[in-house]
Amino acid sequence: MESEFNPDRPADLSPAYRDEAWRRLSEEQFDIVVIGGGVVGVGAALDAATRGLRVALVEARDIASGTSSRSSKMFHGGLRYLEQFEFGLVREALHERELSLRLLAPHLVRPLPFLAPLTRRVWERPYMAAGLFLYDRMGGAKSVPGQRHVSRAGALRVAPSLKRDSLIGGIRYYDTVVDDARHSLTLARTASQYGAVIRTSTQAIGFLTESDRVMGVKVRDSETGETTEVRGHCVINAAGVWTDEVQALSKRRGHFKVRASKGVHIVVPRDRIVSETAIILRTATSVLFVIPWETHWIIGTTDTDWNLDLAHPAATRKDIDYILDRVNQELVTPLTHDDIEGVYAGLRPLLAGEDDQTSKLSREHAVAVVAPGLVSIAGGKYTTYRVMGADAVEACNDYIPTRVAPSITERVPLVGADGYFALINQCENLGERFGLHPYRIRRLLNRYGSLLDDVLYYADADASLLEPLTAAPQYLRAEIVYAVWVEGALHLEDVLARRTRIAIEYSHRGVDCAQEVADLMAPILGWDEKTTAWEVANYTARVTAEKASQRQPDDESADALRAAAPEARREILEPVPVPE
Repeated sequence: MESEFNPDRPADLSPAYRDEAWRRLSEEQFDIVVIGGGVVGVGAALDAATRGLRVALVEARDIASGTSSRSSKMFHGGLRYLEQFEFGLVREALHERELSLRLLAPHLVRPLPFLAPLTRRVWERPYMAAGLFLYDRMGGAKSVPGQRHVSRAGALRVAPSLKRDSLIGGIRYYDTVVDDARHSLTLARTASQYGAVIRTSTQAIGFLTESDRVMGVKVRDSETGETTEVRGHCVINAAGVWTDEVQALSKRRGHFKVRASKGVHIVVPRDRIVSETAIILRTATSVLFVIPWETHWIIGTTDTDWNLDLAHPAATRKDIDYILDRVNQELVTPLTHDDIEGVYAGLRPLLAGEDDQTSKLSREHAVAVVAPGLVSIAGGKYTTYRVMGADAVEACNDYIPTRVAPSITERVPLVGADGYFALINQCENLGERFGLHPYRIRRLLNRYGSLLDDVLYYADADASLLEPLTAAPQYLRAEIVYAVWVEGALHLEDVLARRTRIAIEYSHRGVDCAQEVADLMAPILGWDEKTTAWEVANYTARVTAEKASQRQPDDESADALRAAAPEARREILEPVPVPE
């Protein structure tokens, strides 16, 4: 197996690529340096790279390690924003959904039927029908069916788990589902393919300045503590919920602030709810989604302020009880805490004004030039990452000495998209070729697309890699090896929480397969027995802390327990406090 950096495969974020990236960060002059490896940051890096700009992206932890791996797993238009009259946001999001569904990422973004139960007679059906009519006309029914009304009996036929007396009918419509962490990672790899230098475990710790102009970023390796300077004509702060902390490094006052809103989801086995479709339920202030996720359902979300640890938001017993109480109002057989196999909490970066008169929280995004050469972008929603990235790059134009070409990312498929539809039709043949069940092939195609051959390549030399993980049989051992050789995974949690979703899909949360996964990672990353044992112990401590925090009654006590678990990246620094 190739261990040296291969310039002909720049999308492969191998261990050797990481070493080469550090050298390039230290030696080259970039047009744009992006801080933050969430979906907006990697989207901006891809946008800039495909315009022909020299781009570097640094991320303190892992790609999508924050908000972008902890969403509701939907790539949707935002139906509920119609009630807030945010028609522009919905139209934009539906356009982006259509692009990803048909061209950019069909292997990752897939259609998903929904049922919206109706509970009020006379007014609710026409009210919902009008909203969904707008949704469909704005672009919601281009490549998926439009709304279809059903009676109570019709709704119960597709969702038998709903109580008969909890609805009077329903409306069926379509949206989409996505593995957010894999999508963000694929964006990063696509940006790398087009020339961007992507480096994780690389923390921004300061800015390079000349007079009042920002000229680059000081960075620190979160694994070794080594530091270097990255020179760039413009820096984009795409740090999500850390936007204010990164901005504080510049000692400049921003034009907006970011407020973190916590969203909690629970994961239960698929057989606990019998339904052919996803379900959207109204709550007093928002909606609750019940999303099919292979052999599970994801149910959420909450929406509460969070002012504690941004890296590790903690779900509480109160959060989980809220979700169970709301969904059980609709179910014939109620869910209990014993049914829950996974829980995760994420933070939404909502925009807030600088004072009370302008403090309207929004899902719109904002771009601001904080100082000459420093652009901040925040807010928005996952689906509109491409527009956000393009807007951030546009704001850099005045600081880049060469002509900047227009954005073309709406015509650039992500790696793995090319040939996906044809391969799906060949599952039987591919199964025979690789000696795998067609179901397994389809699942791999829906995670890697046309990169399937690359994933299974490692089994040519070791047939045991075609075997599933003992305690997580949804995943092949080859996927673990691929995650390290090609997808930039550096730690056990990178693999168990993001390259795979074992951390939320199994009741053991990854602990039972931690040793097997670590043993597969060790020879590639050069871990000795001591390091391998530390990785397993560290991950186990993380899971123990998360489970303990989820039994706490409030945010403060849950945060204290979750924060006690050690960081996998031992040299990462606490962010600079944001001045009041």
